[in-house]
Amino acid sequence: MTNVLPSGADPDTSLSTAVMPLCPSAPPGAADATLFGVVTGPVGYRRMRYLTKLQPVTSETLALAGPVRLGQVFRVAATCAGRQCTHFDGTNCRLAQRIVEFLPPVIDGIPPCRIRPTCRWWRQEGKAACQRCPEVTTEIANPTELQRRVASTGSTPGYLSPLPAGPTSAVEVEQMDTKDQRAVVSLPAVR
Repeated sequence: MTNVLPSGADPDTSLSTAVMPLCPSAPPGAADATLFGVVTGPVGYRRMRYLTKLQPVTSETLALAGPVRLGQVFRVAATCAGRQCTHFDGTNCRLAQRIVEFLPPVIDGIPPCRIRPTCRWWRQEGKAACQRCPEVTTEIANPTELQRRVASTGSTPGYLSPLPAGPTSAVEVEQMDTKDQRAVVSLPAVR
């Protein structure tokens, strides 16, 4: 089942009417993938900036990531895969649970998020998930032990596990970060 909006509804203002919850850390290749955030900042202090308008995942937006994988630069939402996802236990998203359990809040309030009305993490963990969401990067080239633990599903590594290819040093990542920030300026982001 996919998200279903009433006929003529604007997906930017009507997400609360969707049937299935959205995963805020979906793989960029998901069938109904939508960009809702841009990951910026130096290595060790990456934060998501929320887009003021949801953007479709297109070849043009994919090109904005340049040599970096899309999940390192953008946050993508898509219909929760439910039992098809290694993080889902049949009722809850264990990734959302681990994020709230292990990661510290990085903001006091709730960020301006376009997917909140249907976000699985919001529905399940509430404000606590939103206070940690800006620090989540879907694909991490060189994850810390804590990031691995949060992303892990036990014996199966999570989607946030180390990438097989990508930057091999902090210098390379920082150089790519600078390029990424210039590349995404054209997207409408909350400052």
